[in-house]
Amino acid sequence: MVWQKTLARAVDFVGIGLHGGQPTRLSVQPAPAHYGLRFVRTDLPGRPQVMAHYSRVVGTLRATTLGEGEATVATVEHLLAALWGLGVDNALILVDSPEIPIMDGSAASFARSLGLAGLRSLPWPRSYLVIRHAVELREDQQWMRVAPGRPSITYQIDFSHPMIRRQRYTFRMDDNSFRREIAPARTFGFLKEVEHLRAQGLAQGGSLDNALVLDEQGVLNPEGLRFPEECVRHKILDALGDLALLGLPLVGRVEVGRGSHALHHRFLEHLMRQESAWQVWTPPMHNREFSSAWGATPAWEGAPA
Repeated sequence: MVWQKTLARAVDFVGIGLHGGQPTRLSVQPAPAHYGLRFVRTDLPGRPQVMAHYSRVVGTLRATTLGEGEATVATVEHLLAALWGLGVDNALILVDSPEIPIMDGSAASFARSLGLAGLRSLPWPRSYLVIRHAVELREDQQWMRVAPGRPSITYQIDFSHPMIRRQRYTFRMDDNSFRREIAPARTFGFLKEVEHLRAQGLAQGGSLDNALVLDEQGVLNPEGLRFPEECVRHKILDALGDLALLGLPLVGRVEVGRGSHALHHRFLEHLMRQESAWQVWTPPMHNREFSSAWGATPAWEGAPA
């Protein structure tokens, strides 16, 4: 089986928040089995905790913000995606500001440093949220669905910009290629929106060092695109970070059209209300242990349908 995992040692990061523009120090530390992923605001009295769970989402405007009481943590999706991509089930995340550092606008720095720290197995099997029948949510031109099957996510976007237009990409969530295919894809935005965003108090820390910026015709970043379809890959990165808020790995085929953080969150709420559509499953203790890449036979094979 696949045992629950945590980090082998603590990993520290320093950066600025994309939207708030504040300097931020972050420390991702090992945690015991069943702890889950929890943020701690070390700059606030009493060091309040905020659980990484869809029920704690308090904002979805251009980022996912979690909160409990007066404590909030914004722009959590890239770090959560990196933890998901590495198979980290349990971690204590210390942060000294209201926002996770944006780094280079992707999850590459998080994934690289966390990967170098290594993982430690914990003496308890990992559980999974196995999809039993399809669930869908449609809102005007946006939609999101999940159906039974091998874990994957297919995302499609449609922008009028000549460097984007219609893009579609499928990522197999069980083939251990997150760091190569998804983590390097940067958050993107349009130059014409910058003034509007900053008037809303957003993108205060944004620059060509931490975002892919497009004007009317092309990309302003001197190095250009990292992938031909970098924008849709980043949407998958965001979705994986938001799906991590389920608290369990999802076993099913996810499809999203013209999605957003708000749609991802509403879909998770919608899915969890459909209790006949899913089942929490833990592999039997007598199963052989599989690698973090699932091996030739996935750990969830044989789960109840």
